[in-house]
Amino acid sequence: MGPLHGIRVLDLSRVLAGPWAGQVFADLGAEVIKIERPGQGDDTRKWGPPFVKEDGTSAYFLCANRGKRSVTVDMAKPEGQALIKRLAAQSDVVLENFKFGGLKKLGLDAETLCAENPRLVYCSITGFGQTGPYRHRAGYDFLMQGMGGLMSVTGTPEGEPMKAGVAVVDVFTGMYAATAVLAALLERARSGKGQHIDLALFDVQIATMANQISSYLVSGEQPPRLGNAHPSIVPYQVFATLDGHIILAVGNDEQFARFVALAGAPELALDTRFATNPARVANRAVLIPLLETLLLARTTKAWTEALEAAGVPGGPINAFPDLDDDPQVQARGIFKDLGPGLRGVANPMRFSRTPAEDNRPPPALGADTDDVLTGELGLSPAEIAALRGADVI
Repeated sequence: MGPLHGIRVLDLSRVLAGPWAGQVFADLGAEVIKIERPGQGDDTRKWGPPFVKEDGTSAYFLCANRGKRSVTVDMAKPEGQALIKRLAAQSDVVLENFKFGGLKKLGLDAETLCAENPRLVYCSITGFGQTGPYRHRAGYDFLMQGMGGLMSVTGTPEGEPMKAGVAVVDVFTGMYAATAVLAALLERARSGKGQHIDLALFDVQIATMANQISSYLVSGEQPPRLGNAHPSIVPYQVFATLDGHIILAVGNDEQFARFVALAGAPELALDTRFATNPARVANRAVLIPLLETLLLARTTKAWTEALEAAGVPGGPINAFPDLDDDPQVQARGIFKDLGPGLRGVANPMRFSRTPAEDNRPPPALGADTDDVLTGELGLSPAEIAALRGADVI
């Protein structure tokens, strides 16, 4: 059993940030009941192609919903709201990512549900949070990457600002949500009380700017876009090789000395312009062209092997098919079979006693509706039939 066995999460969220948090809980052994719209489900069920041939599951839905139970309830109907309230009363956690105030008119807001279940940890994920002048605005990952500063430091100096190739704000927000909920559950064990967590994509985007935003706060200067180069470490970027590209990630002066010796130019480590990292950063424009010439002398494979032997961080730029064949990926079991035609990525949290339960497929739409309403709420077959006839479930 996973470390969160016995915890029940009612997941009212959809798309990515909220479902990502819900999947973390499912992987860790919690029971996650995903509430979806009858006949439609989570928007991402139809976000494709690609779709899994065997059951029509979209790859997008697959990435964030494994191990959950799907219950279809129309929360716009009073009868549906009543069902969700009853489930929330029996849950430890509620996850939701509706717009600010969107659930209050349905009686499914934090104030209402926490009053009925004082031990409930209720996590709201919105674009801009529960306070401030932007709180009514919708939030999308791409928009947050722009408004929160990520795109201002991503891309080449001469090009347009660029977003990341993955919805990193949504993923980070999902992980922050999981962390916050776990902290609230731990605190509840001491106080006996739940609480409302206010999590905003905008806040998360700014918080995860890490050293870049810290550099601005210290210096008052906007960090430039440097493409694949690092603002405060040199050399730490992509270089062309004889047959492709390689990442060279020199983290200290000793590694730099070993690298230039390996490359046949040991004198560069003795040059006062390059001997220390601050000097290399200051003289980046002089040093990088010299290193570019050196790195063109060998293939990517030859450089990778030589750098590893010398203890200098470096490596290839893998495409996804390269990962399939990578011995480290295979040894760690990072790609997992989840069922016929279904492959997923393993949860990276490895426990010595309570392993993650990350080998369960995502649910078919409404697959668990009858089981949950019967087993958890005690509804009879006739009551379930009546609700289905009224399009509540």
